[in-house]
Amino acid sequence: MSEAQALTEALAALRAEARHALSGAESFSALEELRVSFLGRKGRLAEIMSRLPGLSSEEKRQAGQEANSLKEQLTAWHTLRLTELTRTQEAAWLADFDPTLPGRAPAVGGAHPLTQVSDEICQVFAGMGFDVVSGPEIETDYYNFEALNFPPEHPARDMQDTLYITEDVLLRTHTSPLQIRTLLSRRPPVGVVAPGRVYRRDSDLTHSPMFHQIEGMLVGEGVTMAHLRGTLTYFVRKIFGPDTRVRFRPSFFPFTEPSAEVDISCVMCGGKGHVDGETCRVCKSTGWVEILGCGMIDPNVLNAVDVDPQRYSGFAFGMGVERVTMLKYQVGDLRLFFENDVRFLSQFS
Repeated sequence: MSEAQALTEALAALRAEARHALSGAESFSALEELRVSFLGRKGRLAEIMSRLPGLSSEEKRQAGQEANSLKEQLTAWHTLRLTELTRTQEAAWLADFDPTLPGRAPAVGGAHPLTQVSDEICQVFAGMGFDVVSGPEIETDYYNFEALNFPPEHPARDMQDTLYITEDVLLRTHTSPLQIRTLLSRRPPVGVVAPGRVYRRDSDLTHSPMFHQIEGMLVGEGVTMAHLRGTLTYFVRKIFGPDTRVRFRPSFFPFTEPSAEVDISCVMCGGKGHVDGETCRVCKSTGWVEILGCGMIDPNVLNAVDVDPQRYSGFAFGMGVERVTMLKYQVGDLRLFFENDVRFLSQFS
């Protein structure tokens, strides 16, 4: 028997064997094993076709046609059986399907914890008569610094770690520019809170180059430090609970005079300075944590917006939403708010 005849007989035997095997495959895995065995790169058909170089040109042409024809048949039989198995599986699924069962509701997300706390803060002040305002995140030096009593050479500008776009255009370092924009468009009495994103060149466990701040102010006749203290004390106790203690410490800000920082009794240890005999890691045994800065609006700021400081006075305050959220929910790492880990975020849904 010649090599050509032997090859033809091998193809015929493979055709008969493959047809029977493929049509009888009982599972997807078994069908895949047969496909690899017959049609794989090292399968039976490939082994037979590797013998073609030993034939004459005419024999090679005829045997090649037979081999290609067999390959098409094997592929067709495999596809047919795959379709049959798929239909059988679908029929089994449908047989177990109960159309009277209620549907499965899709997973529903929730507001980000920073958004929730920002909204809660704004609602507290809205309940006291403050309006909520917003403004551009790209500011000019005038609104961000100069009109807020930051002269060009003022050292407090260095504290802001500003991200400049041009010499006079920058990413705002606080939402305080909205004090200026509001007082230029509205005459006293006026009270607003301004939530929004701000930017500074800073990044670590408790700082982010982009963070959220809420600025607030009230300007009118006869506004005093007592009004500021009462307003912020009410706010703190609405957010952290009625038993929260509040204290004001003298401080300095270029746009307020006098200025103060507001501390609250530690949310972790309740102001005791320790937890179960161990030093409180949040307040470091002091019993107090800083929450925001505030003060009476500097007359220079009122003059910059053509408000008479002899007639009107006002107070302003500013807080980081991330800090309030970390204290409210006792979160130890600021970066958790920006990693988009669903396991973390779902706790606030």
